[in-house]
Amino acid sequence: MPADPNSSEYSLGVLGAGAMGRGIVQVAAAGGMNVKVFDTRRESVDDAVAFIGNMFTRAAERGRMTVEEAAAATARVHPVDSLSDFAGCDAVVEAVVENLDVKRAVFAELEAIVADDAILASNTSSLSVTTIASSCTHPNRVAGFHFFNPVPLMPLVEVIAGVLTDDWVTDALMNIGRRMTREPVRVNDA
Repeated sequence: MPADPNSSEYSLGVLGAGAMGRGIVQVAAAGGMNVKVFDTRRESVDDAVAFIGNMFTRAAERGRMTVEEAAAATARVHPVDSLSDFAGCDAVVEAVVENLDVKRAVFAELEAIVADDAILASNTSSLSVTTIASSCTHPNRVAGFHFFNPVPLMPLVEVIAGVLTDDWVTDALMNIGRRMTREPVRVNDA
């Protein structure tokens, strides 16, 4: 049974610690989710974690959140050392290079790691979700979750169903988007 995206125990993995990935991590942690972040370059993860912590500290200094809320959000960000560390995640958002072969390989690898009811989402801005999912054994749990840059300042997030994506997946992503204080909208795969 899929996890409730509104649960305080909900765990999100973010693959990619560049500008998009770290923005997704920041809004997810601010929304109360436990977030694991991985990148093939460990220094990118370390930089992202430091940047996000600094952003929460600045938000507290400016009165946008309390010092306690900033500390709690920072504590929900967990750098990890490999994709296998996403094993317990309820959903994983991929934010890597816009290359179909790379994304398909990543999704095939992730699918072997996470539970059968974990959501796999791509932050792709230009590739077909259906095509990305075609390399998966369970394409029904693959969807697009496209944020705009810079993520913390751009409220829109697109929820994109592939041809085989189950409704529960897009419904969960809509809830996750709202939890991140984004404005999720459903769009067609193209």
